[in-house]
Amino acid sequence: MDKPALSSQEIATVLTEALPYLQRYAGKTVVVKYGGNAMENDELKNSFAQGVVLLKAVGINPVVVHGGGPQIGDMLKRLNIESRFVQGMRVTDSNTMDVVQMVLGGLVNKEIVTLINNNGGRAIGITGKDGRFIRAKRLVVTELTPEMTAREIIDIGQVGEVESIDTDIITMLQNSDFIPVVAPIGVDGTGASYNINADLVAGRLAEELVAEKLLLLTNTAGLLDKDDNLLTGLNSEQVEALIADGTIYGGMLPKIQCALNAVKCGVKTAHIIDGRVPHAVLLELLTDRGVGTLITGDSV
Repeated sequence: MDKPALSSQEIATVLTEALPYLQRYAGKTVVVKYGGNAMENDELKNSFAQGVVLLKAVGINPVVVHGGGPQIGDMLKRLNIESRFVQGMRVTDSNTMDVVQMVLGGLVNKEIVTLINNNGGRAIGITGKDGRFIRAKRLVVTELTPEMTAREIIDIGQVGEVESIDTDIITMLQNSDFIPVVAPIGVDGTGASYNINADLVAGRLAEELVAEKLLLLTNTAGLLDKDDNLLTGLNSEQVEALIADGTIYGGMLPKIQCALNAVKCGVKTAHIIDGRVPHAVLLELLTDRGVGTLITGDSV
């Protein structure tokens, strides 16, 4: 079914609503973590790419950091390599790491680059190994059970955390009118590769770039209270209170912690937005209503 055409007045209203946001964010950097349903649906893929290209065209500098957990899982299954998880993290031995690099740095990264380029943008895909711009170290995971008297270190292989980021390569690409698309693979001083959570890479990159905004696409409407009502605007103290009382828990907790760290380290605002909504990035950035939860570092 064809969508109803907007009237001239409706088009003018949309454009004028966007104007103050375009002026406010011109020349600013926006880091977008891209994942979830938005990566698995053709309509959402194209709307995301169109939004990123539009931002660049109007003078905003988007940086895309992507995940790819489901795609990694599918490839491991095809290769008859077992997937194991500890505390929600994929155990990554050398064979699994080879697959992670192939899928994240190759298949997924280049698909996103192609989508952006096909929609009129100029994207370049990189991993943290390029120029060693994401320095990583092995993530230490510990476990304490009722039978233990001390925490036990669990070996989950080549799963890493960000040690440092050199933003020179990102700045160079931005200044050359390219859109960086980053796969969350880091490297240590010996050249060993590490699989890093994409939210953590996006958050740390936003901090180092002193980004105007960090946008984290999710498969939910945003952050919900205990009655499933959308919380549209929160400051850091309110977020910490929601963590303390158990409103924020489980899989949403590391994402919220990432956003919280970012706004405490100089990023103006972080947004948890619904990646299932077409053009979610544009709606959140350039309209009055938005499509998710905005988090600021302001105190009450």
